[in-house]
Amino acid sequence: MNKRSVLVEVIAGLFILLFVYAAVSKLQDFEKFRVELGKSPILNAFSDPVSIFVPVVEIVISVMLVAKRLQFIALYLSFSLMVVFSAYIVFILKFSSYIPCSCGGILQNMTWTQHLIFNVSFMLLGALAILIYPKQNEDLIAIRGNAEPLNRGN
Repeated sequence: MNKRSVLVEVIAGLFILLFVYAAVSKLQDFEKFRVELGKSPILNAFSDPVSIFVPVVEIVISVMLVAKRLQFIALYLSFSLMVVFSAYIVFILKFSSYIPCSCGGILQNMTWTQHLIFNVSFMLLGALAILIYPKQNEDLIAIRGNAEPLNRGN
Protein backbone atom coordinates (compact mmCIF):
# COMPACT_ATOMS: atom_id res chain seq x y z
CA MET A 1 0.00 0.00 0.00
CA ASN A 2 1.64 3.24 -1.08
CA LYS A 3 1.08 6.78 0.13
CA ARG A 4 -0.70 7.85 -3.05
CA SER A 5 -3.31 5.13 -2.69
CA VAL A 6 -3.90 6.03 0.94
CA LEU A 7 -4.25 9.72 0.04
CA VAL A 8 -6.80 8.88 -2.68
CA GLU A 9 -8.80 6.88 -0.14
CA VAL A 10 -8.67 9.73 2.38
CA ILE A 11 -9.84 12.24 -0.24
CA ALA A 12 -12.62 9.88 -1.37
CA GLY A 13 -13.64 9.54 2.28
CA LEU A 14 -13.76 13.31 2.70
CA PHE A 15 -15.98 13.63 -0.36
CA ILE A 16 -18.25 10.89 0.97
CA LEU A 17 -18.58 12.69 4.31
CA LEU A 18 -19.23 16.01 2.58
CA PHE A 19 -21.81 14.73 0.10
CA VAL A 20 -23.69 12.48 2.52
CA TYR A 21 -23.79 15.24 5.14
CA ALA A 22 -24.93 17.82 2.58
CA ALA A 23 -27.58 15.52 1.09
CA VAL A 24 -28.97 14.54 4.48
CA SER A 25 -29.05 18.20 5.59
CA LYS A 26 -30.97 19.16 2.44
CA LEU A 27 -33.41 16.27 2.77
CA GLN A 28 -34.02 16.89 6.49
CA ASP A 29 -35.26 20.39 5.72
CA PHE A 30 -36.28 19.74 2.14
CA GLU A 31 -38.99 22.41 1.96
CA LYS A 32 -36.59 25.14 3.08
CA PHE A 33 -34.00 23.95 0.55
CA ARG A 34 -36.58 23.96 -2.25
CA VAL A 35 -37.92 27.41 -1.31
CA GLU A 36 -34.42 28.93 -1.10
CA LEU A 37 -33.55 27.49 -4.52
CA GLY A 38 -36.75 29.11 -5.77
CA LYS A 39 -35.38 32.48 -4.66
CA SER A 40 -32.21 31.99 -6.69
CA PRO A 41 -31.94 34.28 -9.71
CA ILE A 42 -30.44 31.41 -11.69
CA LEU A 43 -32.43 28.40 -10.51
CA ASN A 44 -35.86 29.82 -9.68
CA ALA A 45 -37.56 28.29 -12.73
CA PHE A 46 -36.00 24.90 -12.00
CA SER A 47 -36.10 24.81 -8.21
CA ASP A 48 -38.32 21.72 -7.93
CA PRO A 49 -36.25 19.37 -10.12
CA VAL A 50 -32.94 20.82 -8.89
CA SER A 51 -34.00 20.39 -5.25
CA ILE A 52 -34.43 16.66 -5.89
CA PHE A 53 -31.52 16.26 -8.31
CA VAL A 54 -28.77 17.75 -6.12
CA PRO A 55 -29.14 15.51 -3.03
CA VAL A 56 -29.71 12.44 -5.21
CA VAL A 57 -26.51 13.18 -7.17
CA GLU A 58 -24.59 13.73 -3.93
CA ILE A 59 -25.73 10.34 -2.62
CA VAL A 60 -25.07 8.53 -5.91
CA ILE A 61 -21.55 9.96 -6.13
CA SER A 62 -20.92 8.91 -2.51
CA VAL A 63 -21.93 5.33 -3.32
CA MET A 64 -19.75 5.39 -6.44
CA LEU A 65 -16.77 6.58 -4.38
CA VAL A 66 -17.06 3.45 -2.24
CA ALA A 67 -17.21 1.10 -5.25
CA LYS A 68 -13.64 0.44 -6.38
CA ARG A 69 -14.53 0.09 -10.04
CA LEU A 70 -16.44 3.38 -10.05
CA GLN A 71 -14.18 5.41 -7.80
CA PHE A 72 -12.11 7.08 -10.52
CA ILE A 73 -15.24 8.23 -12.38
CA ALA A 74 -16.74 9.32 -9.06
CA LEU A 75 -13.69 11.45 -8.33
CA TYR A 76 -14.19 13.21 -11.67
CA LEU A 77 -17.87 13.69 -10.84
CA SER A 78 -16.97 15.00 -7.37
CA PHE A 79 -14.52 17.48 -8.86
CA SER A 80 -17.07 18.52 -11.50
CA LEU A 81 -19.83 19.00 -8.94
CA MET A 82 -17.57 21.23 -6.84
CA VAL A 83 -16.74 23.25 -9.97
CA VAL A 84 -20.46 23.72 -10.66
CA PHE A 85 -21.19 24.68 -7.03
CA SER A 86 -18.27 27.13 -7.04
CA ALA A 87 -19.30 28.68 -10.36
CA TYR A 88 -22.81 29.14 -8.95
CA ILE A 89 -21.41 30.96 -5.90
CA VAL A 90 -19.20 33.20 -8.05
CA PHE A 91 -22.16 34.05 -10.29
CA ILE A 92 -24.40 34.83 -7.31
CA LEU A 93 -21.73 37.00 -5.67
CA LYS A 94 -20.93 38.92 -8.86
CA PHE A 95 -24.30 39.34 -10.51
CA SER A 96 -27.09 38.98 -7.97
CA SER A 97 -28.51 41.52 -5.57
CA TYR A 98 -30.15 38.72 -3.55
CA ILE A 99 -28.02 35.88 -2.22
CA PRO A 100 -30.17 32.90 -1.24
CA CYS A 101 -29.06 30.48 1.46
CA SER A 102 -29.80 26.97 0.24
CA CYS A 103 -27.09 25.17 2.19
CA GLY A 104 -27.85 23.04 5.18
CA GLY A 105 -26.14 22.07 8.39
CA ILE A 106 -22.91 23.75 9.41
CA LEU A 107 -22.34 25.00 5.87
CA GLN A 108 -25.20 27.46 6.28
CA ASN A 109 -23.17 29.25 8.97
CA MET A 110 -20.41 30.11 6.49
CA THR A 111 -20.27 33.37 4.60
CA TRP A 112 -20.44 33.01 0.82
CA THR A 113 -16.73 33.81 0.57
CA GLN A 114 -15.91 31.13 3.14
CA HIS A 115 -18.15 28.71 1.28
CA LEU A 116 -16.33 29.48 -1.97
CA ILE A 117 -12.96 28.86 -0.30
CA PHE A 118 -14.32 25.59 1.13
CA ASN A 119 -15.54 24.50 -2.32
CA VAL A 120 -12.29 25.45 -4.04
CA SER A 121 -10.38 23.47 -1.40
CA PHE A 122 -12.45 20.40 -2.25
CA MET A 123 -11.95 21.08 -5.96
CA LEU A 124 -8.20 21.02 -5.38
CA LEU A 125 -8.46 17.80 -3.36
CA GLY A 126 -10.49 16.24 -6.17
CA ALA A 127 -7.97 17.32 -8.78
CA LEU A 128 -5.14 15.92 -6.66
CA ALA A 129 -6.92 12.57 -6.26
CA ILE A 130 -7.49 12.34 -10.01
CA LEU A 131 -3.86 13.16 -10.76
CA ILE A 132 -2.40 10.65 -8.31
CA TYR A 133 -5.00 7.91 -8.74
CA PRO A 134 -3.14 4.61 -8.96
CA LYS A 135 -2.88 3.10 -12.42
CA GLN A 136 -3.30 -0.33 -10.89
CA ASN A 137 -5.85 -0.83 -8.17
CA GLU A 138 -3.87 -3.43 -6.20
CA ASP A 139 -3.12 -0.96 -3.42
CA LEU A 140 -6.76 0.07 -3.19
CA ILE A 141 -7.84 -3.56 -2.93
CA ALA A 142 -5.39 -4.07 -0.04
CA ILE A 143 -6.62 -0.93 1.72
CA ARG A 144 -10.23 -2.05 1.49
CA GLY A 145 -9.57 -5.40 3.12
CA ASN A 146 -9.21 -7.78 0.18
CA ALA A 147 -5.50 -8.33 0.65
CA GLU A 148 -5.19 -11.27 -1.73
CA PRO A 149 -2.54 -10.40 -4.31
CA LEU A 150 -3.66 -10.33 -7.90
CA ASN A 151 -2.40 -13.19 -10.05
CA ARG A 152 0.13 -11.83 -12.51
CA GLY A 153 0.63 -15.13 -14.29
CA ASN A 154 3.47 -16.31 -12.02
